[in-house]
Amino acid sequence: MDTVKRPDKRAERSRRTREKVIQAARELFVAQGYGATSLQEVADRAGVAVQTVYFVFGNKRTLFKDVVDTSIAGDTEPVATMDREWFRAACAAPTAADLLGALVRGTGEILGRVAPIMPLIASAAATDPQIAAQWPDGPDPRYTVHHAAAQALVGKPGARRDVSVAMAADLLFCLLSPQLYLLFVQDRGWSRDRWEEWAYATLAAQLCTGPAVPPF
Repeated sequence: MDTVKRPDKRAERSRRTREKVIQAARELFVAQGYGATSLQEVADRAGVAVQTVYFVFGNKRTLFKDVVDTSIAGDTEPVATMDREWFRAACAAPTAADLLGALVRGTGEILGRVAPIMPLIASAAATDPQIAAQWPDGPDPRYTVHHAAAQALVGKPGARRDVSVAMAADLLFCLLSPQLYLLFVQDRGWSRDRWEEWAYATLAAQLCTGPAVPPF
């Protein structure tokens, strides 16, 4: 007789609890800072016992890293950016312009989530050295992602033949940075759509042949 695998209700409850705590922590960290936020406040906002927060995350440093990681990913699934469906689809796009458009759109969604917490990372690391230790030295993960995109882009129809993978990776890494995004969106009041149009047009002029018309 065939057996039907039932949903694991306990695992689903744990996942939802984890998501609620992370969301509550993100809101409080952004509103009042890492140092000023207690795990009791996080628990209260999430509607759980503080013992639950300790059980799931262990301490505030681990919770903070999960806030950062899930802000990048957009969910709590342990899937790297280069393994995400949107990134794979971008790299498989038929032309350089299509790839660039999908990359800018996908990166814009990430930056919309990550940019508000970028100042928190710097301030938290300055007050708690163990925060910085959670992101070990080595190649910047952002550069690794953009280098992979650059490798795919330079071989596509419509890519400029005088641009190397290294140059394309540098342009993507710098122009799609959280710091530059914050300057435009936070400091100058641009909408994310306007930033995406600018980022695409600027990069397309450097990396692609033909008119730099955003494909979105």
